[in-house]
Amino acid sequence: MSEIAIVTDSNSGITQSEAKELGIYVLPMPFEINGKTYYEDIDLTQDQFYEMLADPNTEVHTSQPLPGEVMGLWDRLLKDHDEIIHIPMSSGLSGSCESAKLFAEDYDGRVEVVNNQRISVTQKLSCLDAQHMAKNGMTAAQIREKLEKTKFDSNIFITVDTMKYLKKGGRVTPAAAAIAEFLNIKPVLRIYGEKLDAFAKARGMKAAKQVMIKSIRDDLEKNYGGVDPDHPNAWIGMAHTHNDEAGQEFMEEVKAAFPGYHVYMDPLSLSVACHIGPGSLAVACTRILPEGIRYGEDESRLF
Repeated sequence: MSEIAIVTDSNSGITQSEAKELGIYVLPMPFEINGKTYYEDIDLTQDQFYEMLADPNTEVHTSQPLPGEVMGLWDRLLKDHDEIIHIPMSSGLSGSCESAKLFAEDYDGRVEVVNNQRISVTQKLSCLDAQHMAKNGMTAAQIREKLEKTKFDSNIFITVDTMKYLKKGGRVTPAAAAIAEFLNIKPVLRIYGEKLDAFAKARGMKAAKQVMIKSIRDDLEKNYGGVDPDHPNAWIGMAHTHNDEAGQEFMEEVKAAFPGYHVYMDPLSLSVACHIGPGSLAVACTRILPEGIRYGEDESRLF
């Protein structure tokens, strides 16, 4: 059996300490904040990020890992591994995936870059699925093919607490943001495939949470053969932006709505958080792969 290293980036929500426990390698994503470069979970914690983001004068720009950082990690890993599976964030949300695919052309097939349109909790799940498949004898090429074949079997719904950051990023006009804030409108966004799009609007956070739960239920009914508490057909992942207490409360609501389903939660990727701000909540569903991690076996690794 060949030794395969699993590589991802910090958009997966996997911290450096968790990566060591899991045996996965995580490239820290760089952020330029007021002209200075920081690396997520290296010299930029979640608390520090949100503290700086709260300052209206703070300018935050996301970036890609430098070529030397990516290939330097690959070179080190290939000294002790036969192949690498590299799972970056969705190609629709960053150019880092296409860059990695170009870099991999110089590695004679030893590096397989997965473009399966994942981010945050769904990206983390892909890493664990890949690791499980590697341990069960699949090659890097086979794992990439399996993950990319199911790239559209995942949905993420996100609601924001404030329109401030969508307005700052030019995603809504100042007039629309002012009206939404006045009427307590909470937009629900959707990440599906390559796109982050507006999905629905709700009056207040309570209603927005119900929209997201209904959307997950509709997705399971339409695309997964229904909601089956005895034989769950999907993982349900959750995330939040600096909003742990509200996130835990929402998780209990989601668990009640989908008994029998495994529900896990992590902080949302900072690459998404910088566009939507603190206080956001997200819920996702992702198809269970027959070859991936299993209910009742290693599902605890999602926590």
